[in-house]
Amino acid sequence: MTISVRKAAAVAALGAALGVCLSGCGGAAGTTGAGREARLGSPSASAPAANPSASASVPASTPASAPASTPASPQAGAPGKAPTMAPGPNGLTPVFERAGQQSEKTVALTFDADMTSDQGPRAAAGEQFDNPQLISTLRTLKVPSTIFMTGRWAEEYPDQTKSIGTDPNFEIANHSYSHHAFKSPCYGLPALDGAAARADVDRAFDAFRKAGAVNTVPYFRFPGGCYDDDALRALSTAKVTAVQWDVVSGDAFAKDPGAVAEQVLAGVQPGSVVVMHCTRSAAPVTEEAIQKIVPELRKRGYRFVKVSELIGK
Repeated sequence: MTISVRKAAAVAALGAALGVCLSGCGGAAGTTGAGREARLGSPSASAPAANPSASASVPASTPASAPASTPASPQAGAPGKAPTMAPGPNGLTPVFERAGQQSEKTVALTFDADMTSDQGPRAAAGEQFDNPQLISTLRTLKVPSTIFMTGRWAEEYPDQTKSIGTDPNFEIANHSYSHHAFKSPCYGLPALDGAAARADVDRAFDAFRKAGAVNTVPYFRFPGGCYDDDALRALSTAKVTAVQWDVVSGDAFAKDPGAVAEQVLAGVQPGSVVVMHCTRSAAPVTEEAIQKIVPELRKRGYRFVKVSELIGK
C-alpha cells in the first residue's frame, strides 16, 4: 500500500507540473517551466502503461515470447550485433519493457538525453541539457548503462557523445532526433507521422555517427513513451526494438535525490528497466540519487546491465 501511495503521489505531482508547461523535454516551442519532463510520471491514455509482469511488452497481436534476432540492415550508427526482438505480425516494431522471470537479479538503468530540435538558443544562452557529472559518477561506480539520446543532443554535445559512445561502459540508443511525438496527443508535443517519423529516427543515428559514437544499438525510445500501431508500423523498416520501462524514477524536475532513490528502490525487481535523465536543467538531482541507488541495489544482490543484456536474455 505504501508503494502504491508513493507512486500515486509522484504521478500527481508530475501531472501538476505538466500543466505548468511543456518545453524542456519536447514540449511546445516557446514554453518554459517545470512541466516539460512530467510526461514520465505515468503513461497516459496516449502513452501505453508499463506492465511490470511482462517479459517483453509488445502490441496485443505480437507474441511476448518472440525470439531474439539481429537486424539484417542496421541503420547508420546502429550496428547489428546487439540482440533485438523479432518483429510482430505484419512486421510491427516489437516493444520491450522488462525481462520477466529472471532468476538473476539484474537491472538496467537507462538515461534519456533529451533536447528538442528548437532548443539551440536556450543552450546558447547557457541552459545545460547535458550532465557530465552523472556520466562521471556512472564510470566511477562502474555501472553499465544505456543512454537514450536525441540527435539534437548529440549535435549540441558532440565531444560528450563521442566519449560516451566509445566507452564500453555505455551504449547509445535512439530517442529520436527532434523529440517530437510519434503519436498524438502526447503531452503537447508536436507530432510526426509516417515518413517524417521514420526520417527522424535515421537523422538521430546519423548524428551519433557524425559525432564519432560507435557503441550504438538498434533500440528506440518513443518521446513521451507514446506510440500506437501506426507508429510501430512507421518504424518497421528501421529494424529497431522499441524500449519502454517498468520503473519511473521521478527524477524529472525533482529537488530531493532521496525521494528519487526511494522511488527507484521501491520499484525495482529482477529484469527491471529504470527510466532516468541525463539533462541537468530537467533533472538536477539525478547524479545524487544514483549515489544512493547503486550501493543499495548492490547490497540487495543486484547486478547492473545494459538493455542489450536484458534483451539478449
